[in-house]
Amino acid sequence: MYLDEIFGLNNKVAVVTGGSRGIGQTAAVGLAKAGAEVVILSRSSAEETIRLIEKEGRKGYWISTDVTDEKAVDAAMEEILERSGSLDIVFNNAGICIHKGTLEASVEEFRQVLDVNLTGEYIVARAAGRVMIERGIRGSIINMASMSGTIVNIPQWQCSYNASKAAVIHMTRSLAIEWAPYHIRVNSLSPGYIATPMSVDTPQELKDAWTPLMPYGRMGRPEELIPAVLYLACDASGYTSGSDLIVDGAYVCI
Repeated sequence: MYLDEIFGLNNKVAVVTGGSRGIGQTAAVGLAKAGAEVVILSRSSAEETIRLIEKEGRKGYWISTDVTDEKAVDAAMEEILERSGSLDIVFNNAGICIHKGTLEASVEEFRQVLDVNLTGEYIVARAAGRVMIERGIRGSIINMASMSGTIVNIPQWQCSYNASKAAVIHMTRSLAIEWAPYHIRVNSLSPGYIATPMSVDTPQELKDAWTPLMPYGRMGRPEELIPAVLYLACDASGYTSGSDLIVDGAYVCI
């Protein structure tokens, strides 16, 4: 019973951004299986994710939302409170990457990546933090970062992505300190190379270059991130805030 109490998410409401596929979808189902009611915020349809959640006998719903639109995010938070009555967990997962060298990529593409990966996470965290503070909720916000916020990936060039994820990590630390008096925990999750639909579109020559650099000799699986997400979401991590949890098969140790 003790383990169920500190590791379980019964009666919790969890928001997952970008939960229509990949890591977001896997995390949403994992949070639901742990007991949470899950709300997906994404531009693309998350009906498949909701079906997977309901298949597990759990509750969830999708709100079409652009995380870079502050008014849309605020409206989504209001709808969540009306429908679910609380907001306990946020997995701030929505993100994009553009593989281009700095001299090839446009300034607009740089801004696009930062707008989604950094500003979008800031908008969602800010809106959720406001709700938690106003309602006295001791919540958990998990910002999606990346090992790319710690190391520089090779051989592909992705300056905008790396910069956005490094900024997410430090934004997380800043929010953790700012909201500690309200008992709101803010942490970041930094995966390594994970086999997702996004990676399917990656040129094979890049994957062939990555593999020899991986201590485990393979990409991670989305489900291997679930324990980390659940730990940061649940009461077991009650004294963990401002941390960046790297799940990368020891890649950054090289």
